[in-house]
Amino acid sequence: MAVPKKRTSLSKKRIRKNNWKKKAQLAAVKAFSLGKSLYTGNSKSFFLYEK
Repeated sequence: MAVPKKRTSLSKKRIRKNNWKKKAQLAAVKAFSLGKSLYTGNSKSFFLYEK
């Protein structure tokens, strides 16, 4: 028979949410940094071919 699960505490919920936000923030910073290096021509790992 199905039994309802216990409620997750607010502190655990906040911790998980903040971890998710930190991951997103780090990904955004990395993407911005890569875009900036491509724009300025300082990229060493990506090559941008211009016509």
